[in-house]
Amino acid sequence: MRKLSSFTQVSLDGYFVDAKGDMSWAKPKEVDEEWQSFVGGNAGSGGELLFGRVTYQMMAAFWPSPAAAQMDPKVAGHINALPKIVFSRTLEKAEWNNTRLIKSDLVEGVRRLKQDAGPHLVVLGSGSVVSQLAQAGLVDEFQMVVNPVVLGKGRTPFETVTDRLKLKLARSRTFRNGNVLVCYEPA
Repeated sequence: MRKLSSFTQVSLDGYFVDAKGDMSWAKPKEVDEEWQSFVGGNAGSGGELLFGRVTYQMMAAFWPSPAAAQMDPKVAGHINALPKIVFSRTLEKAEWNNTRLIKSDLVEGVRRLKQDAGPHLVVLGSGSVVSQLAQAGLVDEFQMVVNPVVLGKGRTPFETVTDRLKLKLARSRTFRNGNVLVCYEPA
């Protein structure tokens, strides 16, 4: 069975986007070699990326661009090369390199994907996707980077979860920039 992990950056108060839907607060203002090394290694770790429509459109608009290649050529190269899946009932086509569009129900579609042979699955961002898959018990690992910022309002990656999720800490890492990576697995 394929493993499914989610990777999300959150504020200290648990939001992945602020009240206006913005997540620019998660981008470092200065070059941070330690953080860049981690991000590049994480992006290059392989797998098949899984998105909802909103995150897919945001990522597809940026990562194939010359600006992305100039800003972070290593990450841009990895993300553009990886296989990608977008779940959407409204998109007509997915044009980003190596992307396939799945129009079926998210939860059932991911259940089927986990049964197929292939690389592990990684949800980047996509808060509503993470929330639905967490509620269905399909996420094998939650990778969260806690940023040292309080937003006050926004959306959490678990906003539609109604049942308690009991988790255990698998590993953690603290960065000099104040970010903390915490990885949890179902208990």
